[in-house]
Amino acid sequence: MVSALALVTQMLTSRPTFLSEKLRLFLLSPEAGAFRRAALAVALCRMKIWSSEHEFGHSWDTVIKAAMRKYPNPMNPSVVGVDVLDRSLDNQGRLHSHRLLSTEWGLPNIVKAILGTNRTVTYIKEHSVVDPVEKTMVLSSTNITLTNLVSVDERLVYTPHPENPEKTLLTQEAIITVKGVSLSSYLETLMANTISSNARKGREALEWVIGELTSTRDSMKSTMAAASMEN
Repeated sequence: MVSALALVTQMLTSRPTFLSEKLRLFLLSPEAGAFRRAALAVALCRMKIWSSEHEFGHSWDTVIKAAMRKYPNPMNPSVVGVDVLDRSLDNQGRLHSHRLLSTEWGLPNIVKAILGTNRTVTYIKEHSVVDPVEKTMVLSSTNITLTNLVSVDERLVYTPHPENPEKTLLTQEAIITVKGVSLSSYLETLMANTISSNARKGREALEWVIGELTSTRDSMKSTMAAASMEN
């Protein structure tokens, strides 16, 4: 976790528009002292943590296959683009994937006004690690645009249900930080509600993908069976 002092120093160095240049330079000076900068970090930066847990009625293998094919889907039209930047296996046989997601955050007009931006498309970097031996998938993501105003760090973990191997547990958490704007607590609550809604849509999307994969598999079996009977 980044310290309050480090975070505020980063904010001041990035020349935030909500501070005058004279005040910014003073706060970065030795005379200001670490205590004042840390106090400013508390005043300018708030954090909200959201978490959830969900149980899928499918095996881990099935859920992970769907998770790797999640986009596009009709439940998440806000994800308008997915680019695979890198995919590789490490020496332990774990699959690492780096992707860039283009998303429409769909922020209400009042939120855009408070943040002072009309930007709607946000880019998110995503890193996932699939371990087929330990049967875990860990996915971490963070936004790389609007970072001077808000950061959303998400982490999803898929594991087999400890009591039923035919089920899968998904634990999900997000840390939301709104920086240097008024009504930050209000904005964080709005964004947490948006994340909760998107998480629900994401789970529905996985169920939809699983249905599509099952339908395709059954169709192929029927076609192969018919061809076998003809021969």
